[in-house]
Amino acid sequence: MNGSSSSLDTSTFNRLRRLYIFALGAVAFSIIISQIIVRKFLKDQQDDSTIINVAGRQRMLSQKLSKEVLLIANSTDGSQRLTQKNHLKNTLKQWNTAHLALLHGHDSLELSGVNSPKVIDMFGQLQLPFSDIYNASNRIISALENQPNIDVNVLSDDVNRVVTTQPQFLHIMDAIVNQYDDEANEKVNRLRQWELFLMLFTLLLLLLEFIFIFKPTARMVEKIIAKLLHSEQKAIKTAYEADVLREENERSVKELRVLNQAMDKTLLFARVTSEGSILHIGDKFSKLFKQSNFNINLNFSELISAEKNDQLYVEHILNTYNKVGWQGEIKASKSTGELLWLEMYVIPIFSKAEKSEILIIASDITEKKQAQLEVESLTKASYEENMNQQKIISSKIIENQEKEQNRIAKDIHDGIGQMLTGLKYNLESVNLNDLDKAEAKIKQLKSLTGDIIQGVRAATFNLTPPELSDYGIVPALSKLTQELAKLTGKTIEQYNRTNFNQRLDSLVEINIYRITQEAINNAIKYADSTYILVTISHSEHILSITIDDDGKGFDVNRPKNIRTGVGGMGMTFMNERINYINGRLFLNSSKESGTRITLNIPI
Repeated sequence: MNGSSSSLDTSTFNRLRRLYIFALGAVAFSIIISQIIVRKFLKDQQDDSTIINVAGRQRMLSQKLSKEVLLIANSTDGSQRLTQKNHLKNTLKQWNTAHLALLHGHDSLELSGVNSPKVIDMFGQLQLPFSDIYNASNRIISALENQPNIDVNVLSDDVNRVVTTQPQFLHIMDAIVNQYDDEANEKVNRLRQWELFLMLFTLLLLLLEFIFIFKPTARMVEKIIAKLLHSEQKAIKTAYEADVLREENERSVKELRVLNQAMDKTLLFARVTSEGSILHIGDKFSKLFKQSNFNINLNFSELISAEKNDQLYVEHILNTYNKVGWQGEIKASKSTGELLWLEMYVIPIFSKAEKSEILIIASDITEKKQAQLEVESLTKASYEENMNQQKIISSKIIENQEKEQNRIAKDIHDGIGQMLTGLKYNLESVNLNDLDKAEAKIKQLKSLTGDIIQGVRAATFNLTPPELSDYGIVPALSKLTQELAKLTGKTIEQYNRTNFNQRLDSLVEINIYRITQEAINNAIKYADSTYILVTISHSEHILSITIDDDGKGFDVNRPKNIRTGVGGMGMTFMNERINYINGRLFLNSSKESGTRITLNIPI
């Protein structure tokens, strides 16, 4: 049931994540499109402003041109005429440059030269008066350059042409400037229409997302909660029917007890392939048989015995039981000929890559062979006491699993469910007739959507983080402290004092992570602490992790009393995990100094 529940949670939250990413992506796409349109309009508006400015200057320059022509006509001083001629020449150049820029574009004036058909037609009407003024002005300039003291009467025809043609030029130029202004206003009106269209499109998009995404999602969450409640009822029923399966449970508990004893003692262990090739052997195994930890050129049967018959027997066991497991006694021998007796456990392991491996755990029972009968003669009362204690632990494990499922269901119902309901009512309250209120509602909906996403992240936080498998225990603990600090508002920090960055065995890393997570959660829930510090340090052979809090402390003897099944299960599970990875756990707590939990793990 645990595996199916985990799979259900994973698929559900993956689907929720995809739906919310799609919904937010659609809104973001709408915003990006609107920004592109607005920016394009602003660029066009800037071009229009430049065009209107240059066109307006054309009127000023034409008037200035007429004025300077009249000044030349009324001047009798030769040097003064030359100065006025230079002014006229400069003004004519500017006037002609601006005129050509309006028609064909100009890079330095930032004019594109793109005009509407109406403007082009007006420039066609303007061409005749422009040419008359331009040619007459050029003739005046040429005459003055050839003969500065030329008689004014010689220039009178060109002067009159400039003066009489200038009002006609101004009239047409005014019409062109007004046309430029009207076209700019038309673009502003089009932008208003686009803005209204995009706003209505965004509101419609949100409405469709509510109908086809948020509302079905709310129904899906309700179904999931119903499934979780059904699973809870099924688990309770299974607990009542546990007596029917007592014999099977006793056998499983016995196997688990034997395995736990072997791992707690951490005597001899090795990892081999299904064909018997060594992948890794433990320190004590390598020291006992004087072999390297990663001797991949040696078969396991050749490692533990020099006798051919004993080697064939070991190979037969590995080939026969590489998928179902095996437990028994093996006769071994060192390279010196010394005989050994090993109690060996063959445990199949199936990795994600579908390549099977075998975990071999053995203990040296040479000196304890005679004590076997004494071990088998344990009293029935002692055996039942141990069984009852293990049964209490197993029931507590099931109870904690059910509590965790209830917690997830409650988080979804009280957190995400309530926020989705609020999102539904807010969407229904959007009034498209009141655009100001509708805009405020949309901003509120965006904020509420962010809260929903945060709720989803909070509900899935206690799952195994990807940092643990991708980067190791230190990044995973760093992520754990950061996320818990955000969720609880407490000061939770990690300090890597010796810059430890090694990767450990995956089982070791997950157990270290769970123990640290349990310790921090206990400090948050029960110690009323405000500051929690996780310190990491290591030596050549030991990794040490210390969890300190400034809480109210507790009686360190209380967690040890688990026979009645009342309290202390958190510490019991922490001890079970630390023993599983051959580590040690130290606990100190007082009302004055808070609580310190220290983990020492061999590396």
